[in-house]
Amino acid sequence: MSESENQPTLDVPAALEALLFVSAEPVAPAQLALALDISTSAVEQGLMQLDGELQTRGLRLQRHSGRVQLTTAPELAEKVEFFLGLEATSRLSRAALETLAIVAYRQPVTRPQIEEVRGVSSDGVMKSLLGKGLVQEVGRTEGPGRPILYSTAPDFLQHFGLNSLMDLPPLNLPEEENGEMN
Repeated sequence: MSESENQPTLDVPAALEALLFVSAEPVAPAQLALALDISTSAVEQGLMQLDGELQTRGLRLQRHSGRVQLTTAPELAEKVEFFLGLEATSRLSRAALETLAIVAYRQPVTRPQIEEVRGVSSDGVMKSLLGKGLVQEVGRTEGPGRPILYSTAPDFLQHFGLNSLMDLPPLNLPEEENGEMN
């Protein structure tokens, strides 16, 4: 009997769970495939299976920008915060929520584009959202002044209990604005 015949077959969802558990940052499926010496499509299938298994447990798979990570189930956030002695999740002002919505639905977006929608300066709000880790800088535009592009950060998903940006509710705009947003 060869050495490879003695080894048990790889339980892909369990292996993915172990790798994601020890990873401090979100991981690309290709990186997981390389670590497990399997195809990226096998990783995606394993992630789908793991995601289903986790729905009845205290963890969730979260996807953001093509990467995946394990997070605490949103419904357990208060209990985890209490257990760890953390302050309750900070409340966001109406201006912060407005700005976050603009970033989430239009990302990547510049501060001038945000201000065009809001009609007011967003300097303070953007600094606050950056400080809280809810938005992140993702590059610069090629236009005059090369303004910074912003998108939501992985903590945005955790803060709102979302598994991915696809979980955002659909954006319903008045008829006259529908053509402008696309």
